[in-house]
Amino acid sequence: MSVFSGRLSRRVLISALIVLTGVYLLWFGALPSPWAALLVFALPPMVLAMAALRGARTAGFWAAVLALGWFSHGIMVAWTRAPERLFAWLEIVLALVVIFAASLPGIRARFSRRSG
Repeated sequence: MSVFSGRLSRRVLISALIVLTGVYLLWFGALPSPWAALLVFALPPMVLAMAALRGARTAGFWAAVLALGWFSHGIMVAWTRAPERLFAWLEIVLALVVIFAASLPGIRARFSRRSG
């Protein structure tokens, strides 16, 4: 069961990072000069998704750390820019999914019953 939940949380993490990259591409790709925004927003989740696919042990940790910033950015945009509110809410939800998926294996290990 523990191995399955670890694989499942890793798959959810990778999926959320890929979807978040897509959201950022749609959100900032239509800007007149989108390169800076795409480098700042779309590149990190894409790199972290690739690292998690390759089995990097720290990818989940760094994804969760960056997700705190994505969450804060989404809250700020949702409150201040009505035309971008849908993208902001997607960013908020996906940031929470990333944090939860990256943290779940550690939470399970910490609170699991130890035999012996």
